[in-house]
Amino acid sequence: METAIIILAILAGVIGLAGSILPGLPGTPVSWVGMLLLYIWGTGTNGAGDPMSLTTLIVWGVVVVIVSVIDYVVPMYFTKLTGGSKYAERGAMIGLVAGIILTPIGMILGSFLGAFLAEIYWGKKTGEEALKAAVGSFLGFITGTGIKTIAACLILWQIIVYAF
Repeated sequence: METAIIILAILAGVIGLAGSILPGLPGTPVSWVGMLLLYIWGTGTNGAGDPMSLTTLIVWGVVVVIVSVIDYVVPMYFTKLTGGSKYAERGAMIGLVAGIILTPIGMILGSFLGAFLAEIYWGKKTGEEALKAAVGSFLGFITGTGIKTIAACLILWQIIVYAF
């Protein structure tokens, strides 16, 4: 049973890491579930032989909530900062999903082109204004994804530390 829990916890951490990059997967919350599994079944100890504390679990839970909120706020903030509209935000998301086929370059280009084309078509912006909004949307996406990826990596590291 202990081995199964460890495998599930590590799998959750890996899926969470993938989800921090790929849209559609929850990311960091799934990683945190891996920590929760180790805590509930008490199977994990760190290098000193200490079991995972409730404080560790709660702190990482709070980090996951903060990172999840930041992931929604940062792209909007960067888009608004560069003069973009809701069309740039939506276009970036649609382009990102469409670009999954050619991951990761397709996701990056899709996000950028989606924001650019949406601003021109629906936002009725000039090419220069649309380009500026697309850059803001792209920077917001990269920042949010980077923050999620860092958090997911750290949670996966914690899972590995407490699993072995």
